[in-house]
Amino acid sequence: MAGGFVGGEAGKRAELYEGRITGYFILACVVGSLGGSLFGYDLGVSGGVTSMDDFLKEFFPHVYRRKQAHLHETDYCKYDNQVLTLFTSALYFAALVSTFGASPVTRKYGRRISIMCGSVSFFLGGAINAGAVNIFMLIVGRILLGIGIGFGNQAVPLYLSEIAPPKIRGAVNQLFQLTTCLGILVADIINYFTEKLHPWGWRLSLGLATVPATLMFVGGAFLPETPNSLVEQGKLDQARLILEKVRGTKQVDAEFEDLKEASQAARAVKHPFRNLLERRNRPQLVIGALGIPAFQQLSGMNSILFYSPVIFQSLGMGSGASLYSSIITSSMLVIGALVSMSVVDRMGRRFLFIEAGIQMITSMVIVAVILALKFGHGVMLPKGLAVILVIAICAFVVAYGWSWGPLGWLVPSEIFPLETRSAGQSVVVCVNMFFTAAIAQCFLAMLCHMRWGVFILFAGLIVIMSLFVILLLPETKQVPIEEMSRLWEKHWFWKSIVARGDARNPQSQQQVSR
Repeated sequence: MAGGFVGGEAGKRAELYEGRITGYFILACVVGSLGGSLFGYDLGVSGGVTSMDDFLKEFFPHVYRRKQAHLHETDYCKYDNQVLTLFTSALYFAALVSTFGASPVTRKYGRRISIMCGSVSFFLGGAINAGAVNIFMLIVGRILLGIGIGFGNQAVPLYLSEIAPPKIRGAVNQLFQLTTCLGILVADIINYFTEKLHPWGWRLSLGLATVPATLMFVGGAFLPETPNSLVEQGKLDQARLILEKVRGTKQVDAEFEDLKEASQAARAVKHPFRNLLERRNRPQLVIGALGIPAFQQLSGMNSILFYSPVIFQSLGMGSGASLYSSIITSSMLVIGALVSMSVVDRMGRRFLFIEAGIQMITSMVIVAVILALKFGHGVMLPKGLAVILVIAICAFVVAYGWSWGPLGWLVPSEIFPLETRSAGQSVVVCVNMFFTAAIAQCFLAMLCHMRWGVFILFAGLIVIMSLFVILLLPETKQVPIEEMSRLWEKHWFWKSIVARGDARNPQSQQQVSR
């Protein structure tokens, strides 16, 4: 749980950490991870709603008429409408901006307050979307949803990483991804049934976003703050009490001392965003703040989640069949998350990244080949090839579900020292949401103009992502957060960079050795 600068004493004390899995700890993890359900529900519900005829007739009649003209044909361009995609991407642009407001709140008032603020904004956004009568109301609702996601995605991964013991930190942090996946699955199932409720089914789908927001707010009222955050706020007695409750033992001296030392170093940093740019923090900046969150979206996964009903309808399937296929793919995502939770702290982060990269590249090539040969000629895709296409997409989704999906949040949240952790997580969310919004806004236009080539593009990007992991990311499994900087000191590429950074920063060296 501890974090911050690494010292000789801290490295020794990490071996003395004691504790067990307590009911209090489990409750904190379950409630804290509910933040993922907000993100997941929106990912799942957006694509389904934008494929519903009643929704299109009310807000996007031009798209509806074009869809009806190609009802039983394949057509890459059925849904190519920038205002329609703005309905999806507005949320992520709002999340991008709001995460910088969430950072000082998270640092000054705690992770729990940020989580609760996010749930309030998400609730308001869901309510406005459900009652929308024009596109302006839709976009305003999406912006409020985005603010909620910006706060939640900034605070929840930090919360889970900080409250977890090092040996199971990977599995605990992935509760965020699991609830995200479950949110997507629930949204797809709801869309499948509400699509039959004419003409207001889409309102129910959007309005039910208030349910996970309510659960998160009510749960947040009973959620303990992380000891890291309490120490950071100077509430030492309360921090120790929470640490004892979470660990289930009074023997927490070693871990508590590390927390206090890390907090002292963190308080000495007046400008965490500027500190993030220092040379000794270059690995965290390149890998955690920029590379991984960008690549997580450049894999093309969220495009498939956003638009899987639209994609399947473009393949000539009916509305109900496309939503059913979306349930299948989101189920694969849940399976992938469960697999990842069970093996990430044994097999490691690098293995999952690399294996999934191979599987995802293969799947994208298969999809591209099928589409290049048979799709887009104004005829229905043969049933056999449609089945192969769905299988290939499922293989892609399940691989993402045990790799870039959960690890894209886990690895950044565990590699930042305490003094830059909140700022670093803000950059993570900002970069993630920027690329999410950009891909969401561009994907249908790319599908229309690049056709099958868009999947070759994603396959090429996954090759680059996999090489990035192989060359630059050391294994972080079961490494206490306060010992993380030792990985960079031993890494073939990063060791010379952080060494020069420390040489130029004698003050930080003194803090490290304390």
